[in-house]
Amino acid sequence: MAGLNSDNSVRRLKGKDRPYISESDRAYILSELHVVDAVIIFKEETPILLIKLIKPDVLVKGADYKKNEIVGSQFVDQNGGKVVRVPLVPGRSTTDLINLIRNLSIAIIS
Repeated sequence: MAGLNSDNSVRRLKGKDRPYISESDRAYILSELHVVDAVIIFKEETPILLIKLIKPDVLVKGADYKKNEIVGSQFVDQNGGKVVRVPLVPGRSTTDLINLIRNLSIAIIS
């Protein structure tokens, strides 16, 4: 199971122009991973209520977060689960791709 921020949640966290990819598209992408059997879209700013409800065996977050910054990590640890920080692929974040497109657009217009 994967928890996914709703579009409104992303806007509150990252700004009015976000998300660049809709929650339905992001949910579809996640659902195509063979390790994901369901996707739950949550509206809150953090997934702590969802984490406490489902008590995951594994909590996964990008390695750009320290373990103590990962919402729910202490709860998962206390309940015998594991917190996994996944390495990011350089230059492949949505923000990096949008910045690349903007920079190319500026270069073309100039």
